[in-house]
Amino acid sequence: MGARIALLTRDLRIHDNPLLSGDGEIVPLFVLDPRLAGLSANRQRFLHQCLADLRNTLRERGGDLVIREGDPVAETVRLAREVDATEVWVAGDVTDYAQRRERRLREARLDLTVTPGVTVLPAGAVRPGGGGDSYRVFTPYWKAWEKTRWRVPAATPRKIAMPDSIAAGTLPELPAGDSPDAIPGGETEARRRLRSWMREISRYDDEHDDLAADNTSRLSAYLRFGCLSPLELALAAKADDSPGAQAYLRQLAWRDFYYQVTAAFPKISTEAMRPKADTGWRYDEDAFQHWQDGLTGVPVVDAGMRQLRAEGWMHNRARLITAAFLTKHLGIDWRLGLQWFFRWLIDGDVPNNSGNWQWTAGTGNDTRPYRKFNPIRQAQRFDPQGDYVRRYVPELKGVDGVAVHQPWRLPGLDYPGPLESHRDEAVWLRA
Repeated sequence: MGARIALLTRDLRIHDNPLLSGDGEIVPLFVLDPRLAGLSANRQRFLHQCLADLRNTLRERGGDLVIREGDPVAETVRLAREVDATEVWVAGDVTDYAQRRERRLREARLDLTVTPGVTVLPAGAVRPGGGGDSYRVFTPYWKAWEKTRWRVPAATPRKIAMPDSIAAGTLPELPAGDSPDAIPGGETEARRRLRSWMREISRYDDEHDDLAADNTSRLSAYLRFGCLSPLELALAAKADDSPGAQAYLRQLAWRDFYYQVTAAFPKISTEAMRPKADTGWRYDEDAFQHWQDGLTGVPVVDAGMRQLRAEGWMHNRARLITAAFLTKHLGIDWRLGLQWFFRWLIDGDVPNNSGNWQWTAGTGNDTRPYRKFNPIRQAQRFDPQGDYVRRYVPELKGVDGVAVHQPWRLPGLDYPGPLESHRDEAVWLRA
């Protein structure tokens, strides 16, 4: 029996990794695709940390992580010939890029096995009645998702057997990220944070929207790169009957929901799911730049945008507020905001980033596409004492309490008023 190549993509872990299960020799391979290298310095740095950590873990088990650079399919085919591999395994994924990769691997006449592991349930595991290819509304999907039988997690390998004389390749020097307060990558760090989160998860239902409390798992980047198994995380939440754990389980179902949406609609990053709503956008470079820089004059929006730059991450409630402000109040095309988030977010992936932007813009899966969020009222509700705003907007550190959400009422502050291009809503902002 020949060796098997495990083509790692979004599954940079050894726990519950079906690619590394089974008997025989396994060649764990990761291919650095130069076409993806310039998309986000934050994600590039996080990826390299993940790869370095996984390589150390595999070496502790007698194996190694083979690193190649170039086209993933061409490099996989080349390595299969070098080691006389009879099989290639890869985790199923839903993006345009992943689906093209899978088609090309099949066209290369490799004995290809597609395994689960990127989501709790594979995209096609839950289908609506009547023959539809995907659910368009979350609640019925959630009910079906919750009742569907999940797979048994793959065993963690104690030893990795590899063919002799494989050149493991060199991991390039760790690139510099753009966010100074970004979290570190890797399964080791992910599992440390997972253990800590499971001690706090019971509070999630009450506090997950509290901007200042910041009581969310912050595991999204580790899920995005597969440093954690989404199934393992879902099973841990399901075993905890607290309201917080059940609310968190629902968020993992939202993640799966957007993956099955993307599998059916792979152009989700560029084309509206509701084309009739994808009209009337204006292109105001000055307003967009102020939004990017966190200088809109609306404190909760500016705090979110500055957190994004500082950490490569943003609180989920702040993501909703900032995206709604750009699309529903500035009237700027959701695709521009989506690309800016992709530029900075460590957890930025196609299904969730794009799905959430379309939901907020009213072009996607929202059953109330014309809803409009008042950022001031959102701030007063979810940051009532202004602690989140003061954390990220130092110009307002001396402003006490709720006054921080309407600084234009206070004279002498070195802080911008509402955007000139947005003056038509000045009265609304002061409401």
